[in-house]
Amino acid sequence: MRCPFCDVEAPRPELHAHLTDVHADRVVVEEGMTGRRYFRLDCPLCDDHHKQEIKPRLRDPAFVEEYAREIRVVAFDRFLYHLQFEHEEETSG
Repeated sequence: MRCPFCDVEAPRPELHAHLTDVHADRVVVEEGMTGRRYFRLDCPLCDDHHKQEIKPRLRDPAFVEEYAREIRVVAFDRFLYHLQFEHEEETSG
């Protein structure tokens, strides 16, 4: 698979690690009007995005910072499924 953010090509597991570590800034944490927090990842190839509530200990202010990498792992895992099903031609290596 080819990374949609740069020219790296790698098998899915390696691309997942690459996305998580190199493109960490693509996963944005947002706070909703009710105080709940969400992570959001926008697809650079289309107008789609994935947004999911960060549920565990959602009121703990240190949770997002402490588990930032794990949040990115989940976000990019979901993103890779989107790439496989919606952008197979653009990301196949």
